[in-house]
Amino acid sequence: QVQLVESGGGLVQAGGSLRLSCVASGRTFSSYAMGWFRQAPGKEREFVAAIIWRGNITYYADSVKGRFTISRDNAKNTVYLQMNGLKPGDTAAYYCAAARFSSSNYYSPRAFDYWGQGTQVTVAS
Repeated sequence: QVQLVESGGGLVQAGGSLRLSCVASGRTFSSYAMGWFRQAPGKEREFVAAIIWRGNITYYADSVKGRFTISRDNAKNTVYLQMNGLKPGDTAAYYCAAARFSSSNYYSPRAFDYWGQGTQVTVAS
């Protein structure tokens, strides 16, 4: 079992930056692909970014490409999401997720087995 705890959310003005962190319990963190998803009120959960266990391959939603960066520190069991150039449309609860097995489609929530409780990001215009 893996437990994921997110932090770093908050209220920021448009154009600002935030860095989300997700700390994972368990000794096998380094073998998991990790992802970030977000969900705004009344909308489905959507993919934001993912990173494989080595950290050398990353995936991004088109809506955040060039503004967000996902990274991981396996020694600290932590995955990060650096968010720059935030827009009001980025307002959502952000969830960290872990995938036990390799997938051909990390854009889907179904690729992930464990989820955090979420952290709220609010971008004011």
